[in-house]
Amino acid sequence: MEQLIERFIRHLGVERNLSPHTVAAYRRDLAGFAAFLTEDLEWPEREERLVGRIDHLVLRRYLALLHGRCRRSTIGRKLAALRTFFRYLVREGVLTLNPGELVGTPRAEKYLPRTLSVDEAFALVEKEVKSDLLALRDRAIMETLYSCGLRIGELTALDVASLDLEAGLVRVVGKGRKERIVPVGRKAREALRRYLDERGRPAGEAPLFVNHRGGRLTARSIQRGLKPRLLQAGILKDATPHALRHSFATHLLAGGADLRAIQELLGHASLSTTQKYTQVGIEHLNAVYDAAHPRSRKKKD
Repeated sequence: MEQLIERFIRHLGVERNLSPHTVAAYRRDLAGFAAFLTEDLEWPEREERLVGRIDHLVLRRYLALLHGRCRRSTIGRKLAALRTFFRYLVREGVLTLNPGELVGTPRAEKYLPRTLSVDEAFALVEKEVKSDLLALRDRAIMETLYSCGLRIGELTALDVASLDLEAGLVRVVGKGRKERIVPVGRKAREALRRYLDERGRPAGEAPLFVNHRGGRLTARSIQRGLKPRLLQAGILKDATPHALRHSFATHLLAGGADLRAIQELLGHASLSTTQKYTQVGIEHLNAVYDAAHPRSRKKKD
């Protein structure tokens, strides 16, 4: 099993040219399934021919084990990884049938993305703590996340050359290594210009956001630095950097932006993914209705 997984991982990286992040996710999901076979089913770890014993019943037993440990969306992703793996094994002649095709995908949970209000978003991005390089960097990060609606991984992958301050555009490499061009707002451009001036205008191939040692900033570092910034801005929500992406989309939609345009800005492959932001708007409308309509307001005691 281990050798087959390694062959598949090389196929993803070389033949399909998937991003390292995506390849790593496949590796984790398949390693978890391999561990289930050896630890829970007690199959021999090195016996490659036993892969032929994997059928839909084995997969259902594995998914049942995951229930209660993982969200349904996570279980669905793991099942999708297994289906792709088995499809590859069928293509290579290792298997004759794909057992994953006989297992239904769990219905994903419906949830509303966590967002900040406009006032909260302004308070977060405009909160000035110090005027040193790291403080200018953090301000530029917050402004860019909110102005462009980037994923945290997209932000950390930016190089200086990705940014055109004069044109007010940034070139982003999103999921599936798909590129898109996103406008950068005036406030974000100002914050980025101050930060880059303080860095001495680094070369184009340099990372746009760096740590105190000059290396590329990681997503974990940004997430770690967000909580104290929220508290300093007086925001008690347990928000993540992704909340600024959600806020970007929700505030654009509330301002009258077209859903298709928001889809392009976010880099969503499907409009159905973007449509969840309409639910946020409906929740707001319901709250306004309940507060204002005379037949909806609660009677005062």
